[in-house]
Amino acid sequence: MEIATIILAGGKSSRMGKDKALLDINGIPLLRKTFDIAQQCTDRVYIVTPWGEKYRSILPQECNFIQELSSFQGGLIAFSHALNEVKSDWILLLACDLPFLTVNEIQTWIKYLPSIKESSMAFLPKDEKGWQCLCGFYRSNCRQSLEDYLNTGNRSFQKWLNTEKVEELKVKNKQIFFNCNTPQDYKKYSNLF
Repeated sequence: MEIATIILAGGKSSRMGKDKALLDINGIPLLRKTFDIAQQCTDRVYIVTPWGEKYRSILPQECNFIQELSSFQGGLIAFSHALNEVKSDWILLLACDLPFLTVNEIQTWIKYLPSIKESSMAFLPKDEKGWQCLCGFYRSNCRQSLEDYLNTGNRSFQKWLNTEKVEELKVKNKQIFFNCNTPQDYKKYSNLF
């Protein structure tokens, strides 16, 4: 079973006021931390961003960049674009701003993948707001479904996932999904990273 990781790093970071991907997490940029975790757990790692040159110096030479064609079109468009270039059985899709993500957590999740039904397109955590769509697994053959959905003019991850069969990934430590979105978030939790 081959697994690739796609990390989305194309957001505006407008609430943070500076690039979240470059936030210092124990001396390491947050994007690099996410990359290192993914690299230890999956076969290949891709960064989808319109700013590859900006991040090249903080990432290893073997990092694969996918140039996001149009900035700020949203995660679903970026994911769709990346699916045209990434070939594997499963794709771990991650946001770049998950400071509490760990290797152990992802390795535990991966152990469940062989038991996911063939008819299920994704294996994702869920909370009261819906699917945690930027921290979970998708079958690579979801590409056609996603293209069909985008052709309807919709761009909501949740609405697309609600049209497909998704198995729930049970996660005890919900802090894993914390997105560092504001300076207040960073200040409040930086001693825990």
